[in-house]
Amino acid sequence: MRRWLSMLFSFINPRPNTYNTMIDASPPLGILYIASFLHSYGIKVSVLDQAAEGFSMKKAVDWVMKEDPDILGISTLSRSSFVAPKIAEEVKKQNPNATIVFGNHHATFNATRLLKKYAYVDVIVRGEGEQTCLELANCVKEKQSFKKIRGITYRDRGRIVTNPDRPLIKNIDSLPFPDRSLLHVDYHNNTMGIIVSPKKFTSFLSSRGCVFKCRFCSCTSIARGIWRSRSIENMLEELHQITSEGHKQLMFVDDNFTLNPKRVIEFCQKIRKEKIDVEWICEGRVDQCSINMLHEMVKAGCRMIYFGIESANQKVLDYYNKGTTPQQSEKAVAKARKAGVDVIVGSFIIGAPNETIKDVQKTLDFTTRLDIDIPQINLLEANPGTILWEELRHKELLNEEEYWETGAFVSDLIHNAVPCCELTQMIADFYTAFLNRPQYILKQMLLTMRSRYRLNIVLNNLGRFKTIAKNINSFTVTNAEKKK
Repeated sequence: MRRWLSMLFSFINPRPNTYNTMIDASPPLGILYIASFLHSYGIKVSVLDQAAEGFSMKKAVDWVMKEDPDILGISTLSRSSFVAPKIAEEVKKQNPNATIVFGNHHATFNATRLLKKYAYVDVIVRGEGEQTCLELANCVKEKQSFKKIRGITYRDRGRIVTNPDRPLIKNIDSLPFPDRSLLHVDYHNNTMGIIVSPKKFTSFLSSRGCVFKCRFCSCTSIARGIWRSRSIENMLEELHQITSEGHKQLMFVDDNFTLNPKRVIEFCQKIRKEKIDVEWICEGRVDQCSINMLHEMVKAGCRMIYFGIESANQKVLDYYNKGTTPQQSEKAVAKARKAGVDVIVGSFIIGAPNETIKDVQKTLDFTTRLDIDIPQINLLEANPGTILWEELRHKELLNEEEYWETGAFVSDLIHNAVPCCELTQMIADFYTAFLNRPQYILKQMLLTMRSRYRLNIVLNNLGRFKTIAKNINSFTVTNAEKKK
């Protein structure tokens, strides 16, 4: 372990390409897992969450210069696709000896393109990064070749080399818990501009991967269709740790938290048995939603659930490979309300190639009829790593060189599709009508009077509701503008 004492591996979670993009502020758990794994082997680590800290480009680069790392790892998603290279460029100018590494979804599926375009990026880590980063640190320390490191693409004497993929980590319990003390930010998760976790908040992972193959999701490729869960004992141990650190609220950031309802029920029962006092948020599929599971979740602290409803049209759901029906969505929302979930969020995607204006309006009307508290309406995007991207590329409907860094709204690519500008206006009109319904306002008031959790949200958002309303109305417009 002594040989690592002079090695420093620093990480940055970059801010979005535009500050106008609304951010769900959660700790970058992927970075924390890798950093904590490296630290368990004696490697010094440091982490900057530029997005949460609100650091300017200069301040972020100054942070790197002060840390003076041997290796700088930068997490790259499509929303930060231009910021990450700028940080790398400035760091390389000031410290040419630093090894600069990109990772996460955007880097995984654009490895060769990134290295071709950005000469100051040295290595791309594809997929899960714990073991890969450990081997990379060892090679940098010992000045050895990278040729035996699985899961990387790198530059070697002017050539771009792609090594074989690394197998997925089978036993997630083998990883150390993410060290949240590496971050120096008070996180408060927000949904559509509303702070829904005003108490000390963090994120939590109970599993990795997903077995479903939704057309628009890159998880299918990065997790190779495999779902790996942590043991209940391992999760409880971490829950005890984070609550002892003062965390009162958390969000499960699993790709599919409710895949195994029996596991969820047992987990929730153990939370109650061990008297772990924590409020939490999760996502759930509408076809994995028994009333018994929801009751146990609520009793164990679940206060908010996101349902991926997507559409009111079966033909659109089938196109998405969602594997669900509108009827299942109606039943899931009704069950969640009956079980006592405080806040129900419905997520929808419009702009599919086979969707007409009438179909879009049907989904918006369906959203209004559903007993949800917060609707999230998104435009369908194609991004590298998704089935959708590959299909559009194969059909020559998408210019990869134009969109690989930003992704593309599908409605802008398909002839005779509903134009993006028209969809954007429909969504803006929908939010105005949805939020100003007297019956909706009255019901939200009544629900808030009965819920300590909801009342706490209201009290912590006083003075922000005008800004929140403005953000909601401009949400889709902002996301459309980020593509330009």
